[in-house]
This record gives sequence, structure tokens and C-alpha cells, in this order.
Amino acid sequence: MPRLTLGEATARFREQRADQSFRSASRRAASRWRTPAFRTPEAPSILRTGLYGRFLGERKGLRPGLDYDDELLFLGCVLHDVGLSPEGDGDQRFDIDGADLAARFLTEQGAAADRVEAVWDAVALHLCFDVAVRKRPEIALVTAGAGYDLGPNGPALPDGYADRVHAVPPRLHASAVLYDEIVGQALAKPHKAPPFSMPGELVRQRTGPEWPTWRQLMDGTPGRNDDDGHPSPA
Repeated sequence: MPRLTLGEATARFREQRADQSFRSASRRAASRWRTPAFRTPEAPSILRTGLYGRFLGERKGLRPGLDYDDELLFLGCVLHDVGLSPEGDGDQRFDIDGADLAARFLTEQGAAADRVEAVWDAVALHLCFDVAVRKRPEIALVTAGAGYDLGPNGPALPDGYADRVHAVPPRLHASAVLYDEIVGQALAKPHKAPPFSMPGELVRQRTGPEWPTWRQLMDGTPGRNDDDGHPSPA
């Protein structure tokens, strides 16, 4: 199935809009837009992020529809890796490219500015755990769900929960696929993986060069000699 463009997704959304609320229609529009991704290896990660995000919210006593907006969590999860799609492969880190693309998409659907901003934050911050967890629940739970899917740390799952999750959206080499996609984009466009960023670190692991030190970076800036005569260790 060919990838839906923003325009095609918008057209389908408008066809449904006559008898549907924005919120239910926006879910459908986002799902239709991401349908091609659901047929790829990264699709299960999109779904598991939502399942784990809700689970972690429940562990904190957060109730969907009462303590947080379930649609915003859904949209953040469905769109959190859209920067790794061909349409989302711009000239920034994939998380920022993805946030910008998600915001454009939702704006075309007629979403209110505050809702667009919340999804932008959820996508842009999903690699920044310590920042995201201090934001509103919809943002924090996207990051928590994405991290829980890839990492071993976190609260223990109920017996059989992981088996049930993986039976529906199986892992399909999730972390390896994510690694290849991030590194593949960055090797083609090195500025997408700046030093000390997560994409930059993955590229460093693939290609092997050492990071420049802080002093090397600063010494390379014309007109600055901040370390001259300073007693700090090298």
C-alpha cells in the first residue's frame, strides 16, 4: 500500500467530518496516514508505545479521559516516530523533524493550536526523558511508553501482560530496526546527528570516530580563547 501524503490524509479526514467529531475523526485521519507504517517493522513499536504509556499511567493512578486526554496520548504515540518516515526525513534530528511534521498534519486537520502544541512536545521530547516526565501526562506517557518498549527498566508488568502485548504487535527486531533507521538517515545527512545527541551517539557507535572534547569544540570557535590561562584540568 503506498504511503498517504498529508493531502490525501486530509481529504479522507474531510470526507468523514460531516458526521464525526473532530476528536474521533482526527484519530482516524492519523491512523490512515500512518497505515503504511503499520505494515513495516516499526509498526509494532508505535502500538506498544501506546499500550505501555497507558499502563504506566495507570500505575500512577492516571485515568484516561479524566486525568489526561486519551486522544492526545494516542496521537503522540502514533506520530512519535514519524520523523523516521520518508516524508519526515528533513534536515533536523528525526525527533524534531517528526514533531514539525506531526504539527503540520494536525493543523491541516483543523486541530486547535494548544492540541497541536501538546503533540509537538510529545514527539519532540520523546528522547528527553528527564524533561518530558515533568510535562503534562499526555507528553510524559508518550516518552515513558516509548522508553519502556525499548528498555528493561521500569515497574514490573503484571503476569502475562508482556506476552499479550507482544502477541498483537510483535517485536520484529524493534530496537535493531530503530537503530538502522536513525543511523541510515544520519549517514545520508550528517547534520541530523550532532555530537552528544542520541542520533549522534548511534552514528559514532556505527562508524567508530571519537567525539571531539569540549575544549576542542570551543577552541575551534574563532575569536575565543576561553581556556588560555584557565587552571581547569585538560
